[in-house]
Amino acid sequence: MNHSQPHADRRTHADDGPFTDGQPREGADRRDDRRSVVDRRSGVDRRLLTAGEQPLTGLERRRGPGRRLSDSQRAAEEGDLTPEQFLFVAAIDSFKKANQVNFPAWTDVLEVIRLLGYRKTRASELNLRNAEDWTEPADGPANVRPKGWERRFAA
Repeated sequence: MNHSQPHADRRTHADDGPFTDGQPREGADRRDDRRSVVDRRSGVDRRLLTAGEQPLTGLERRRGPGRRLSDSQRAAEEGDLTPEQFLFVAAIDSFKKANQVNFPAWTDVLEVIRLLGYRKTRASELNLRNAEDWTEPADGPANVRPKGWERRFAA
């Protein structure tokens, strides 16, 4: 068979027919799967569907009519960081440089937050089903460094 010349009854994968090169396409006997895909243009609001199925956690950021960003969030998006935000970004940047990592792990981020002086002193405002809430004294230690860590830098 000469493949250099087109063959009149030979179909390509782009054809809509059920056969390619005389062989049935995989799944050709199945119904059209495209009908099972939800069309976003149908007007169905996905936010309404999931809100009834799962309890809200308090972390949702989707904004609807009448809901606006907080002043600090809007300022940060515009490039004007609050002193708290700037300190956090500077601390994370310093951690990345000191440890030569581009993407710190979440445990690293928590370590930086605790070394900045943040403590869990209030009950959570979030509704997290899989995590137990707790509090600690405001003046408690960070407890993120191994024992004897300070001796590494003693002269």
